[in-house]
Amino acid sequence: MAHDIQLNATFVKGATKPEHFPDTSLPEVAMIGRSNVGKSSLINTLTRHGKLARVSNTPGKTQEINFFVTDMNFMLVDLPGYGYARVSKTQREQFSHLIKAYVMRRPNLALTCVLVDARHDPQPLDMAMLEELEFNKRRFVVILTKCDKLKPQALVEREQQVRDLLSNCQHFVDVLPTSSETGLGRHNMLGLIKRIVQLSQTEES
Repeated sequence: MAHDIQLNATFVKGATKPEHFPDTSLPEVAMIGRSNVGKSSLINTLTRHGKLARVSNTPGKTQEINFFVTDMNFMLVDLPGYGYARVSKTQREQFSHLIKAYVMRRPNLALTCVLVDARHDPQPLDMAMLEELEFNKRRFVVILTKCDKLKPQALVEREQQVRDLLSNCQHFVDVLPTSSETGLGRHNMLGLIKRIVQLSQTEES
């Protein structure tokens, strides 16, 4: 049995504007995806803290960028979901500007985890985010969520589909199947994050 990786995290602050981002030298790992993709549930699974990130059935519930400091020497960052059908056009634009200000320009960002619901083909908004990350030379990993809902062969096919879509991307790191229900992928995800955080620190030194 593989040695279990523990991750403890503490909420630092929420930011609604770039000037509110914390002043820190820690590398940051960001979680982003469509509303209701299971982002908050995954964060809670990673940290084994049932209420660290708020879980809601209402799209657009997370309306700020939330920063959590961890004992693995990085900052975990929870971004607003995109897609948010039940919020106003003005709010959607505000979210979009805030997300882009962080994801494309934040110097601390070491890795962006783009969450995609494994039950469906990657949506246009998912592909737009992945393309923008690649264009801006931002390192990213695709996290397939809700994988417990798929049969094993269907999951293999979905993972291969995503790998094929991103085969020409230079800043694509990996595809990781996960499930907040079963804990699938938790160890692999934390291992990958640890490796990327160490790599980013080496690159800076």
